Amino acid sequence: MTDERLDTVAIITDGNGRWATKRGLIRSQGHVAGAKRIQPVLETFRRIGVHNVIMYAFSTENWKRPKDEVDTIMKLIYKYLVDVVEDMIKTDKEFCIKFIGDLTPIPEPLKSKCIEVENMAKDRAFTCSVALNYGGRDEIVHAANAAHAAGHETLTEEILSKYMYTGTTPDPDLIIRTGGNFRVSNFLLWQGAYSEYVILDTLWPDFDDAAIMKAVGEFYTRSRRFGGLDR
Repeated sequence: MTDERLDTVAIITDGNGRWATKRGLIRSQGHVAGAKRIQPVLETFRRIGVHNVIMYAFSTENWKRPKDEVDTIMKLIYKYLVDVVEDMIKTDKEFCIKFIGDLTPIPEPLKSKCIEVENMAKDRAFTCSVALNYGGRDEIVHAANAAHAAGHETLTEEILSKYMYTGTTPDPDLIIRTGGNFRVSNFLLWQGAYSEYVILDTLWPDFDDAAIMKAVGEFYTRSRRFGGLDR
């Protein structure tokens, strides 16, 4: 059983489309339902002492989805930043948001809005990192190229880590995947090297406090050896 404090959690927010299909709804309604879960989930993790939550919003592979679904997701993210996140940053002096991933192909005005809300506050006690147009392999290539451009001829783990999109955000102690699929989906391949994984059948729009505590409870039953022996 681990005696380490849970500081950083990452979430693969899977299951919006399936949630909608099960209810006879269109997929976009599942994404709307999923967006409504974000703030309550952040509040719960914060209440139990977590300082960093990394959420997988849109991957580099998600561009393969139908254009109308991609457009819906982009508009939904923009609306959420305007309607919810801006107010959270203004009223909650401990909250800030940042984006990890390559924002270059993200359409305007969403890209500008991401930069705007990110610059509203930084380095606060609780950070939500949103993985937008993010891919783990892309991130490693980006970091290697950035390190090379900065003059590093020989790379080490410490140097490469500095150039990851996550920057100074600690590696996740726990990675939760909702929706029941047992795969990492190109998410935090570098940072998740020694994360504990918990896979839940719960679809993302149903990811409530009970599901959170189930995942957290499972984390605290694990023995985190990091390649060594039990202490």
